[in-house]
Amino acid sequence: MKTNVYVIKCDSYEKADEKMIELFALMGGAGQFVKKDEKITLKANLLGAVPPERAVTTHPAVVAAAGAIVKKEGAIPLIADSPGSGYRYNEATLKKLYASCGMDAAAEKAGIGLNMDTGCDSVSFPQGKLIKHMEVIKPVTQADGIFNLCKMKTHLFMHMTGAVKNNFGIIPGLSKVGFHAKLHDKDLFADMLLDLALYVSPRISIMDAVLAMEGDGPGAAGTPRHVGLLLASACPLALDVAAGEIMGLPHDQNPVLTAAKRRGLTPHKPDDVNIIGEELAAIRIKDYKFPKTVKGMGLSGYNNPVFAKLFKTVFSQYPAVLKNCIGCGICKDSCPEKVISVNMQRGKSKANINIKKCIRCYCCHEMCPHKAIETRKNPFTKLINL
Repeated sequence: MKTNVYVIKCDSYEKADEKMIELFALMGGAGQFVKKDEKITLKANLLGAVPPERAVTTHPAVVAAAGAIVKKEGAIPLIADSPGSGYRYNEATLKKLYASCGMDAAAEKAGIGLNMDTGCDSVSFPQGKLIKHMEVIKPVTQADGIFNLCKMKTHLFMHMTGAVKNNFGIIPGLSKVGFHAKLHDKDLFADMLLDLALYVSPRISIMDAVLAMEGDGPGAAGTPRHVGLLLASACPLALDVAAGEIMGLPHDQNPVLTAAKRRGLTPHKPDDVNIIGEELAAIRIKDYKFPKTVKGMGLSGYNNPVFAKLFKTVFSQYPAVLKNCIGCGICKDSCPEKVISVNMQRGKSKANINIKKCIRCYCCHEMCPHKAIETRKNPFTKLINL
């Protein structure tokens, strides 16, 4: 049996309210996802303190529109997230995050709350393949249900970030660094993300693809791209399958979906999904730009354990610090292997990466707010034109 994914056109964020109502009507109404007096956490993608027009975070108009629908059903919505691994999960960080991402305005517009509780709960999840115990932010553990409000973006490490990846935000701030350190293999990291998605089990996942991101996402180095869509599904995996098809990302180059296939989780392929509202052929994008890391992933031997380390160090992109680095230290805090230092170079504070010990997780690139880290090819790969 196919899983439904609902897609509607939304040309601008000015239409977010009416289009969100239209989207829920297409699904049969909001009442099937939320009941009166329930506490519903609106889990947005708030990777870092950047303005909405950069397409790094879920747009406040989408968050406000979803929150207004929850409130209309008589429930209590709360906007929440824990930012990326370069940020500490504290009140000061949240205040800056909400102001920069437009969540203050979203909360005021919809008359809903913003989470300021920075506490965590230790939870057990014996069903997990890799993650059976974890620390989870309180607005998730104390909610009756979760609305997963994700963003359509590319991702250097996981190639695409959508509904499944957005659940990584339930892990508090710098604690994410430990996950990257232990799970720097794409397959392992994807399994971890699937465990988190199964734990959260969101009531609904809604993808902001009005202004999406292409190129070297998911952070400030990515490029905003107008797509003009809103997507929704009760199943985060199904939503990611549909989004990948719209973007044109090859199925075998989406680590989350290939991990789901290995585990026998469905849906994990296009034939498992039924797109309602728009014809896929009409909304598929032919020239979506993917990260540099996607090219060459089909190389023979890449997944062979004997050659994996060689391929990772020789054929993969490596992060390089640019001249505009200001030495803010966010990359240093986000690095799981602690191979980044910040020191004075020619009278200027600047980051320095020990490439020999770098595990190519690209957290530094993802979290840099100044576009001061880029990825480059190893000289050997240039010689053989990979």
